[in-house]
Amino acid sequence: MALRPFCSTLLHRRSALSAATALGSVAACLVVSQPKVAFAQFRPQTMHINTGRSSSPDDPATFQADKVDYNDVEHTVTWTGNVQVWQGDHVMRADKIVYDRDTGVIAARGNVATVQPDGSVVYAHYAELTGGMKDGIMLHVNSTMPDNAKLAANGMRRTGGKINELSRVVYTACEICEKDKTRPPFWQFRAFNATQDVEHQKIDFRDAYLDILGIPVIYFPYFSMTDPSAKRRSGFLMPGITPHDRYLGTYITIPYYWVINEQSDLSVQGLFATRTAPQITGLYRNRLNFGQLNIRGGVAYDTLRGQNYTNNFGQPVDSGSTSHGLQGHIFASGDFSINRYWRGGANIQLASSANYMRDYRVPGYGSDVLASNAYLEGFGTGAYSRLDAQYYQGLNQGVIHNTDLPFVLPRYTYSFTGQPDILGGRLSVDTTDFNLRRDNGVSDQRGELQLNWNRPFHTKMGQQFLLTLRLDSMIYRANKLYQQPTYYNAMHTVVSGQVLPTIALKTNWPFVRSFMHGRGTQLIEPIVQGIYAPNTGAGVNDLIPNEDSLAYEFTDSTLFSLNRYQGTDRLDGGLRGNVGIHANWTWDGHVVDLLAGESFQEHITRDRVPNSGLDHHASDIVARARFIPTQYFDFTARMRLDPHTTKINFGDALFSAGVPHFHIRGGYVYEPVTPYYYFATNYRAYSPTQLYTQQTSELSGGASVDWRNWYASAFSRRSLSRKTFVSVGGDVGYSNDCFGIDIMYLKQYTYVGGQQRNSTYLVTVSLKTLGAFGLK
Repeated sequence: MALRPFCSTLLHRRSALSAATALGSVAACLVVSQPKVAFAQFRPQTMHINTGRSSSPDDPATFQADKVDYNDVEHTVTWTGNVQVWQGDHVMRADKIVYDRDTGVIAARGNVATVQPDGSVVYAHYAELTGGMKDGIMLHVNSTMPDNAKLAANGMRRTGGKINELSRVVYTACEICEKDKTRPPFWQFRAFNATQDVEHQKIDFRDAYLDILGIPVIYFPYFSMTDPSAKRRSGFLMPGITPHDRYLGTYITIPYYWVINEQSDLSVQGLFATRTAPQITGLYRNRLNFGQLNIRGGVAYDTLRGQNYTNNFGQPVDSGSTSHGLQGHIFASGDFSINRYWRGGANIQLASSANYMRDYRVPGYGSDVLASNAYLEGFGTGAYSRLDAQYYQGLNQGVIHNTDLPFVLPRYTYSFTGQPDILGGRLSVDTTDFNLRRDNGVSDQRGELQLNWNRPFHTKMGQQFLLTLRLDSMIYRANKLYQQPTYYNAMHTVVSGQVLPTIALKTNWPFVRSFMHGRGTQLIEPIVQGIYAPNTGAGVNDLIPNEDSLAYEFTDSTLFSLNRYQGTDRLDGGLRGNVGIHANWTWDGHVVDLLAGESFQEHITRDRVPNSGLDHHASDIVARARFIPTQYFDFTARMRLDPHTTKINFGDALFSAGVPHFHIRGGYVYEPVTPYYYFATNYRAYSPTQLYTQQTSELSGGASVDWRNWYASAFSRRSLSRKTFVSVGGDVGYSNDCFGIDIMYLKQYTYVGGQQRNSTYLVTVSLKTLGAFGLK
């Protein structure tokens, strides 16, 4: 059964109906100027229509027609020619309507259309309604719904304005072919009968077939769906099935959605597997006037036991006796506005064990840690303040243990930037103070005050100067400094501190000219910076803890930074000068941008970080290049070159190229060592393991293509230094206005918990207004 009745006059009917309704306000004038048009109001009790509000049978029902006839013998009123009747939120139009004043029955013929309070429109060849249009029958029915959904039936019985029983039903959300309306849509439901529950916003089909391109594919003895007019409705969602999983075996998921009220809902899902006990999970969401709250959690009795293994450091790892049995997790987040200046919130991520997350595919497994925090923050004019606490749970016990991770309570951050002063400068004040505790490792407290004053100015020759005066001061109290991450020879509690004044002057001298008759610009910009501060070393001699400066990276992005560490526990001191040259050409959307520079320093700190690029008076040369010759290609690359050995100590590159319907991208990164890992072992006592010192050399790439409704993509990452892939994957699919199918493949070669990650296949079929069906 095809949907031929949907296309022919839908647009015309909608336009005519909207225009006719608007005429109601000027109908009295039409009676005078156009005698052929009759307009009247009457109050028959049987014409009362329920509009969803408190009303009485005396609510007027208004009509408009080309001609009206009153039959006092048969007690009927007949309207003919562009008839429209409306009362409250209900509207009906037809070529002819006969109203029986004794029975209250309205009989409508020819191009019958009724507009429901929810905005949906029902078309019919013939309708016979009573009880304020809430009861009756319709023949050859078409209904238009939100999201382009359409429903057709041979007949419909309406009861109480809440239940519509339909026979020989067809439903689809696809477009109907304009050239050939007999052609079936891409997909449609054909059912022997159906029941539309208007009050509860659902449609139940019985003896239904799903047709694809007019061919029956699946038979459903019973199928229930949410009415497309419903924004949110409680009920079961589409179940999922996975034929095979390494830990769960074959498993199915059955989700249920509960609409609690207008601003909150709850989703509950049961997971039933062949290799372990069931799991139940839930998601509660609440959108408040002053914030939002999301709580996701689950509980299960995990019968799978983890296996002991040896990690990459050669250390045995015990899976533990707590990784099976009663297990669970909770992930919660909330943000709440206290007033216009203050807000608070929390992000909680806790799980009973990493093996539980692995076994039940809880999102977040594969990360090293789960991070939780609670905070209170305020905003002012040029000021920001935050008080928080942080907690970390280790997941990958082969790399990091819970006892190695810090617990921070409290941490306080404040930042203020003032207005320009009488000297033209601007003062800023910053501090980050904390109390940090580890079971295994350094526990310390820090108080900090940083003052920074910037004064920009320029000369008549176009030179731009920036004078900076800065003062860093910190005080520490720490114990167990002999443990990670510092490994000092200090067995007692130490109180230490540092004060570092810095003065810096930076000058940019841009030379700019235009070319190509003003369509392009050229920029040549020498940059010189001088910085002086006392030479304080790297903090080792003063037994200063290190919590925020474990990683050190000297690249083009930190060439002109006053402190090239990520934090302030370590500070760059001494006399040094930075020089660089920046060039840019831009024309007709094309860009060439280049930067190269080097740092010269008086003092060398050998224990700073190995392979930092600052091991000599003349640093490594850093450079960056960006090249966009056309709209179809762009390329960006960075590097750090040792001028003493001509070796490249760091490099990365990204490119993207494509034409309409086809695109490729790629990247490369190289670094001889990852500096952070030097702090995971006592490298002063013995050399780090090869796992830390092995160079990083990784290549990645991907391609995507699309044509009309088809698309496909593929990607891969390969470690050249370890001679193995990191991950590979691909995606292919088809989508149109009402249907979509997507097939995805992902293979990860990383090891977590002593075992390699899975290969994942995911097939997803989406039917507009019905939902998505997944097979993993």
